[in-house]
Amino acid sequence: MAIETKRSFCRVCHAACPIEVDVLHDNGQSRVVDVRGVPDDPLFEGYTCIKGRQLPAQINHPDRLRSSYRRESDGHLTAIASTEALDEIAAKLAAIIEQYGPRAVATYTGTGGYQNSCALESARGFHKGIGSSSFYTSVTIDQPAKATAPLRIGMWEAGFHNFRDADVSMAVGYNPMVSSYGAVGGLQGTNPFTKMRQAKARGMKLIVVDPRRTEMATFADIHLQVRPGEDAALLAGFLNIILGEGLHDHEFCDQWVDGLDRLADGVAPFTVGYVADRCGIDGDDLLAAAHMFAAGTRGSVGTGTGPNMAPNSSIMEHLTLAMNIVCGRVNREGDRLESGLFLYPDVPKRAQVFGARDPLSGPAHRMRGMRGIRGEMLSSVLSEEILEPGEGQIRALIVNGGNPAVAFPDQELAMRSLADLELLVVVDHRMTSTAELADYVIAPRLSLERADVPHLMDRWFPAPYTNYTDITVEASDDVLNEWQVFHGLSRRLGTSLPLAGGDLAALAAPTDDDVIDLIYTGSRMPTSEVRAHRGEIHEDLALVVVAADPSATARFSVAPDDVLVDLVTVRAQATGAEILAGFDPAVYPFRLVSRRLKAVLNSLGTELPVLAKKGTTNSAYMNPADLAELGVSSGDLVEIASPTGAVVGVCEAAPDVRRGVVSMAHSWGDGSLSDDKVRDIGTPTSRLTTTASGYDAITGMVVLSAIPVSVRAVLEPV
Repeated sequence: MAIETKRSFCRVCHAACPIEVDVLHDNGQSRVVDVRGVPDDPLFEGYTCIKGRQLPAQINHPDRLRSSYRRESDGHLTAIASTEALDEIAAKLAAIIEQYGPRAVATYTGTGGYQNSCALESARGFHKGIGSSSFYTSVTIDQPAKATAPLRIGMWEAGFHNFRDADVSMAVGYNPMVSSYGAVGGLQGTNPFTKMRQAKARGMKLIVVDPRRTEMATFADIHLQVRPGEDAALLAGFLNIILGEGLHDHEFCDQWVDGLDRLADGVAPFTVGYVADRCGIDGDDLLAAAHMFAAGTRGSVGTGTGPNMAPNSSIMEHLTLAMNIVCGRVNREGDRLESGLFLYPDVPKRAQVFGARDPLSGPAHRMRGMRGIRGEMLSSVLSEEILEPGEGQIRALIVNGGNPAVAFPDQELAMRSLADLELLVVVDHRMTSTAELADYVIAPRLSLERADVPHLMDRWFPAPYTNYTDITVEASDDVLNEWQVFHGLSRRLGTSLPLAGGDLAALAAPTDDDVIDLIYTGSRMPTSEVRAHRGEIHEDLALVVVAADPSATARFSVAPDDVLVDLVTVRAQATGAEILAGFDPAVYPFRLVSRRLKAVLNSLGTELPVLAKKGTTNSAYMNPADLAELGVSSGDLVEIASPTGAVVGVCEAAPDVRRGVVSMAHSWGDGSLSDDKVRDIGTPTSRLTTTASGYDAITGMVVLSAIPVSVRAVLEPV
């Protein structure tokens, strides 16, 4: 018996914290027994989050799936070899493609798949190989406007200001102290408390917009505890102050911005008094925050999933970018970027605009006039694409690391669609609510059982940092890396699987390293060099912004016609909740907002022991004064009803939540459409949502946060 310590990095969330992993070797078996931070890492300095420290519990969990499963004719699942499962799945896919065409085959990559650098691109390559546009991811569940807004307004090639040297920063609806997130110019989850304290010590001013006094908000110079769903009105008010008082960057706007006067006219109705009243904040605080942001010389505003899941999300994200633009918060010639972008193509970062493009240029959906965006289709429409008969109907779905049964909007609709499929394949290490419906379940290798690169954080690291991990512990069971699923299916179907460096399907037995090399062929730093420089900062390789091309003529479009229409629409609302059919402010006085938790990431981690110490349900956090008015106490059950559905929640007093707000994590519960086990497994807030009204015309985003609800006490079942 011996313990070997290896270095890796965590892939539970996006932060990619470096970790030391203790592996116990005993009688030919190896098992992970402990995980901790790396004190000498130059970027993270030993930091890890509570989720990452649960990796041993995740990989060794007794209920973890360790083989593939097939649903038998009597309905139960039986274990089968993964090769046999892939044989049968490929045969069924071939028959479906033959009968309905390639578009009938869809994939959905969720939270778990995003934590694997090979999963998303292998799924995308699989679609290219079979000729199907039905490629879906969780991006269009919680933040599609982040993909479309830069297309509509234009992009600055060198990006917006960094957090590292900001003298002012504004965070709208995100909390990196709990969940690392790639907000524009925002604080990342790389030792966030220390980095925030350092920023405050150097004098940085912080503005936080959030209906809850989050861990981030405790550091704020100004906390605008805004009424949920009113972020678009708030940001329009900010712009009205900045433009109305001439606080914008005149020189930058003259050179690079079109439509400034039109934007000023469009936001003019959003006066301080109107915005303060609508958003439920103090007008003096609004003025002070606008002046504070405009007075900064460096620093940007960024948004999180909260406002992106709320009403009016597209115009909200547009106005956020417009604030950065009119204040000139872009990296100029000679500025050094934070991230090294080592896994991206080596192209110069120029101080110029990449012009606006039509965000609605993707393949057409068959309903509601929706179109795909930036290479993927809209998850909010997927259930309807499954249920709607006719050419293009989806008949097979491969779910990779996601749980649509509790995550997709309109849970009842989602459950009907999953049951309607001719083939449902789920790749997951747990028997999720979606896996329980599947025809086949494929057990994946977990993070310490595969080689990897920090593909998401590579563009968000607050330093030109590289890392790489080999396989830390060999998987002893019949489990597959996600890329092996798509590679195996492509080879059986006789189709290609194109990646940046070539056709993965042409390789008979590739390794993780081979696949990583193919995906990141042409990257700024070759993957062979990344392997040689693990956990290192390369200040000598920092990206420096170069001058604009002398022939560059593109300019930002801050006020296209549809944005002005959106502003008129928002101004005409009494509240953003009006976009939902059946909304009555007297009936639905509360707003339910999405919430991030320290111990779990969406539905990942709910099975781990650490959760038992913190509660096994997604509590309905409410202000104590609201609970008192309702006649309930912490731990009591409440019914939470929206215009389209109802759930039962376990209420919890939370003084940090503003009155009139219910704060709950999403993607909990199961697919039963009842809440008999709410104290044990929570409840899916997706049951409160609908795809039939209130959806965004560009992104299809439905109202998944700031949902208008009523709350009442319910009796415990006898």
